[in-house]
Amino acid sequence: MASSSTAVSGSADSTTTRRHTKRPKYSKFTQQELPACKPILTPRAVISAFLLVSVVFIPIGVASLMASRKVVEIVYRYESECVPSNVTNKVAYIQNPTTDKTCNITLNVTKHMKAPIFVYYQLDNFYQNHRRYVKSRSDGQLRNLKDEKLVGTCKPEDVVNGNPIVPCGLIAWSLFNDTYSFSIKGSNLTVNKSGISWKSDREHKFGKDVHPQNFQNSSIIGGAHLDKSIPLSEQEDLIVWMRTAALPTFRKLYGRIEEDLKAGVLINVMLKNQYNTYSFNGKKKLVLSTTSWLGGKNDFIGIAYLTVGGLCFFLSLAFTIVYFVKPRQLGDPSYLSWNRNPGGH
Repeated sequence: MASSSTAVSGSADSTTTRRHTKRPKYSKFTQQELPACKPILTPRAVISAFLLVSVVFIPIGVASLMASRKVVEIVYRYESECVPSNVTNKVAYIQNPTTDKTCNITLNVTKHMKAPIFVYYQLDNFYQNHRRYVKSRSDGQLRNLKDEKLVGTCKPEDVVNGNPIVPCGLIAWSLFNDTYSFSIKGSNLTVNKSGISWKSDREHKFGKDVHPQNFQNSSIIGGAHLDKSIPLSEQEDLIVWMRTAALPTFRKLYGRIEEDLKAGVLINVMLKNQYNTYSFNGKKKLVLSTTSWLGGKNDFIGIAYLTVGGLCFFLSLAFTIVYFVKPRQLGDPSYLSWNRNPGGH
């Protein structure tokens, strides 16, 4: 009876031990015995990999750089030139609503520009990514007419005289309001401003039944006014502006010129210099640009590909020289643990 009792006790102890153990249940997954690729980095494999990367990256870099260089771009900075020389207080000048701020400039087309030609305005030192600025909007209000009173995130541009502002918030309030009119030898150059915003924004983020209300009615005017008879889904300048930029220097699409411009042509621009960038030392630029299959002018992509491809080619050449000049005897892979035992032990 004693031996039987001892056996039962021992069985209970072992059951308790197994029950409290942290050892996982045996399987090929938990013991890392599943089939796996375990490459051996021999000199030939490493050199071949670097050569493959260089062969792929260098042609892509050359093609990208050539595409970028084919883009014709005209950039004109005007915030200083479009202020009279006798003005000492530029902030007071730009905030005076009675002052005529018309400015005439001339752009010289140095190379043939094939349509469509995109017209951008560029702002420097403008932080649209500031946390309070980005959050100062109401997406629900922009989408639905019934949510026009959802202005809790729009302070300080939320209500005026007890009525909600539509669209509310600092982003809409600071809408860019410089305008450009183009002509060549007295003949007007039409700028197409339709389709300049994202289709998804027009259809899903801005309501067709939402119209501006009480906009720019406060004591301080931030930027452009909006037509009350046009729904927000058709106010494309606003839609473009509301998609905030990530960097302090950015461009936003103003419109498209749908005809070619020949080399040597002089474009007369009648510019309304109304947007206040002087209070924060910002810069304003007018940009005319063509595009390529890669988009606008951007040398960085091509330079990056060429740099990586060139570096890989240099490394493959250096490793090849070392491999032939001072070779190193390799070990026998059959002695590796995973080649000797299935479990790697």
